[in-house]
Amino acid sequence: MDAYIFGGFALAYSGLLIGTVSKQSEWALMSVILLVMLSLVYDNGILALGTLIGEGALLEGLNAARFWLHAFVTPTLILFSLGAMRQAGIGWARRGWAALLFWAAAISAVIVEFVTVINGLELKKIERYGVLSYSSAEEASGPPAMILIVIAALLVAGIFLAWKAGSWWILAGTIAMAIGSMFNPDIPSEAATNLFELVLIASLAVTKVKLENRPDTDSMVQQ
Repeated sequence: MDAYIFGGFALAYSGLLIGTVSKQSEWALMSVILLVMLSLVYDNGILALGTLIGEGALLEGLNAARFWLHAFVTPTLILFSLGAMRQAGIGWARRGWAALLFWAAAISAVIVEFVTVINGLELKKIERYGVLSYSSAEEASGPPAMILIVIAALLVAGIFLAWKAGSWWILAGTIAMAIGSMFNPDIPSEAATNLFELVLIASLAVTKVKLENRPDTDSMVQQ
């Protein structure tokens, strides 16, 4: 059953990607969400097609790429957070120290993920709920540090956008993601809880479209 759910997620992210690109008004920091969506299409697509591809070196390599994409692409959401605040006209987000801080956080998140996950990564075959994949042989001991850094940046952006610009989408999506990550339902599926991730990405896409098409963003907020 999970293979179909992952396939549905891949289609949903494809739809979000196409819809967001079609409404793209400019290429700026928020455009990194397109790369995140593309990586999630790949991630969910490989999980959906694992059984069809079959056990072996090909599927293992395709799954290894999922980990590399996660490590290098997911931290760009930190830059999305900065871009959203800048687009909303939040003054401090447009200052040099803010750019330095958020870029440093994004680079640090990549380094942390590389050191804690990618370096020495060993994959083992896993077949569960109709999905054949290769995953880390080492069990996770808690929430990945990289994800915590990303969530923190999104929360900062969400709070300031809600407070200063009246845009609640990022805050709502991030809270939903945080709650969902703690949700462990007793159901025969490991894919269902990924719905919260989809909710988050959708909230970011809506934020991007609304902010880029909002008139006079330069004069909205200057604090």
